[in-house]
Amino acid sequence: MNNTCGLSDLPDGHLLQPVWDHLRRRQELLLSPYLPASFALLAHLLFCAPFLALDVLGHCWPAVHRFRIAGSSTIPVCLRRWFDCFVRILLKYLTCVIPATALLQQFRTRRLPAVAPSCCQALWEIILCLLLFDTFFYFWHIIVHRVPWLYQWVHRTHHYNWDTFALVAQDASRTELLSLQILALSSAAVVGCHPLSEIFFHLLNTWLAVEDHCGYDLPWALHHFLPGVGGAPFHQLHHQKFRGNYAPYFKHWDQLCGTYLTEEVT
Repeated sequence: MNNTCGLSDLPDGHLLQPVWDHLRRRQELLLSPYLPASFALLAHLLFCAPFLALDVLGHCWPAVHRFRIAGSSTIPVCLRRWFDCFVRILLKYLTCVIPATALLQQFRTRRLPAVAPSCCQALWEIILCLLLFDTFFYFWHIIVHRVPWLYQWVHRTHHYNWDTFALVAQDASRTELLSLQILALSSAAVVGCHPLSEIFFHLLNTWLAVEDHCGYDLPWALHHFLPGVGGAPFHQLHHQKFRGNYAPYFKHWDQLCGTYLTEEVT
């Protein structure tokens, strides 16, 4: 009798086990204090690549312009702005975010359990992390907008980008970049999620931030399929009006607290 089985024969609790076993063989990398910030930067750059390609394509193929968000420039962002933004982000990560995050990680207990989470457990933990991060970010965002000196020294740099593009998601002051890293790590810590779930959360968190700032309302964007997700048009209004739509991904806090903006609001 053949005792081997494929992934399709594995119970739900074991579907992610091969992935987790593969990662656990690289424990030195996974437990490195430099990993979280370095991972966030690398993931951000990779997720920005398709939108860079769109901007390049848009200068040669005007049909791309129809996906630009109403109210933003109809002309794709030039490569010089992409390059300048990349240099600013890289310098801030190398000089502040990566070293500071590595220091904070020294105070965090890290362990790698042998068993992977079930698919249901991983999905539930990722959803909880996203909701918690969205909550933390919403109230942090309101504070840095409404306290003048915090806006000046923490958040103003991010709002130099009235007309957003994907890379802008991380174009912020050193303090803000470090704050967002802490909020993301704290969300995962409060939920107490499995390290594999945490990796998926950070990946999705980074993608949603890139999509929010991309400047395109693409037909396959998540906000067209998931109720309650704001998406790029939702966040672009915040950059244009410098108020409202403070939550990063979902609409519920802005709707509950009276800070929700639509295109009709002036």
